[in-house]
Amino acid sequence: MITSSFQASVAVLALVTLHVSALDTFIAAVYEHAVLRPKGTETPVSREDALLLMNKNIDVLEKAIKQAAEQGAQIIVTPEDALYGWKFTRETIFPYLEDIPDPQVDWIPCQDPQRFGHTPIQTRLSCLAKNNSIYVLANIGDKKRCNSQDSTCPPNGYYQYNTNVVYDAKGQLVARYHKYHLYSEPQFDAPEKPELVTFNTTFGRFGIFTCFDILFHDPAVALVKDFHVDTILFPTAWMNVLPLLSAIEFHSAWAMGMRVNLLAANIHHVQQNMTGSGIYAPHSPQVYHYDMETDSGKLLLSEVDSRPRTSPAYPTAVDWSAYATTIKPFPVRKNTFSGFISRDAFNFTALFQNAGNLTVCHKDLCCHLSYRMLRKEENEVYVLGAFTGLHGRRRREYWQVCTMLKCKTTNLTTCGQPVETALTRFDIFSLSGTFRTEYVFPEVLLTKVHLSPGKFEVLKDGRLINKNGPSEPILTVSLFGRWYTKDSHSTSGGISNLETTNLLIATFLMIIALQIL
Repeated sequence: MITSSFQASVAVLALVTLHVSALDTFIAAVYEHAVLRPKGTETPVSREDALLLMNKNIDVLEKAIKQAAEQGAQIIVTPEDALYGWKFTRETIFPYLEDIPDPQVDWIPCQDPQRFGHTPIQTRLSCLAKNNSIYVLANIGDKKRCNSQDSTCPPNGYYQYNTNVVYDAKGQLVARYHKYHLYSEPQFDAPEKPELVTFNTTFGRFGIFTCFDILFHDPAVALVKDFHVDTILFPTAWMNVLPLLSAIEFHSAWAMGMRVNLLAANIHHVQQNMTGSGIYAPHSPQVYHYDMETDSGKLLLSEVDSRPRTSPAYPTAVDWSAYATTIKPFPVRKNTFSGFISRDAFNFTALFQNAGNLTVCHKDLCCHLSYRMLRKEENEVYVLGAFTGLHGRRRREYWQVCTMLKCKTTNLTTCGQPVETALTRFDIFSLSGTFRTEYVFPEVLLTKVHLSPGKFEVLKDGRLINKNGPSEPILTVSLFGRWYTKDSHSTSGGISNLETTNLLIATFLMIIALQIL
């Protein structure tokens, strides 16, 4: 994990020396964008055609930025891949890229557009921020020349990065972040190490990362724990995966688990299950959007605390295993069975009664549930599940999960499959687990994929409980833990073209060497 005591000290000093004019709250905006994509990405287009498409998308973003500014927003986040889409090769993405300088160069592209060569996209984004007096985060592609003699330099002589840029209300470039954890993005390179990017404003300290980064310690957790940011800016192109990883479900849970503001802007593309944006506070979602019915974008705005740690509503720290490790486990039923969620083998036990106390264990993780249903629907089955281990096909991220979820049908073999509707309401639920990690994210997802703000809370002993009366029909109640120190480490979410080439060359040379021997 990448940490820097010096950088962290500077971050703390910056917090102490903020201007006396600092604002207690600010208006945040996120925009879920229905991106206009190229008709085909098999062959490269001209730079002119690439600019034409990107400007069409910026035309849409411009309307949202102006509308947000008119409603008092001080900052707006737009999604990952919002200018051109996501399905490219290294060659076909290249016409869309610009060389983005380090923010230390003190540059306002709107006022000096030729300073770093031909940068029309950066210039237009800078002018949008400047002309509307609003901070703007946009996701674009960065290209950096490299030495062809360097073994890591790609064949075209450029590193290519999935990049976030932030322009302040004067149009100045104040932040640049290169995505580290790539996910099925052969068009981009991962930087050598995670970048820990922050910037200060009169309405708080901000950190930045992108999409898949949220599932890892660096940079996501490090920005909160070591650099003490107040708000995370989070552009994403998130494909919803039920029952545990729909966008609004996990992103709101991450904000609560990390006790930080999260401004999440997702792509809107229902054919690939992309929707779900929100403004999430440490104690509860402020506003969110999930829409699988239309093809329209959506602007969200909300007032949030500039420095939530000083707010009376700031949640207390949680010892996630305190309750579960001190009680006597409930009787473990003999009819525990195995089922799968996203290729992970969970142990399940069914909620056969209207009310009860259950325990289910997987290896050293035991999950405890106390519950009472208002009425048990005959055609619905719920289970309590536990899983601890390396997750999924990639086997790189170590999960610890306790979940109560609705099965797809009354056939227990369907438990863990995606479900979007439910009828069963719970009068009481209390979920806890013997977690070995301090990083646990509490999820409650209701029928038709909705959140439940104000209807549940996490007690400081680690119990996730309902409050303020009976719940709406429930899809899942989960405690999603990430044990980062047990991850199988890798530089990114996938193998790059260059890594694949080098691996093939190494294999070929090994075969030749063995033949010679």
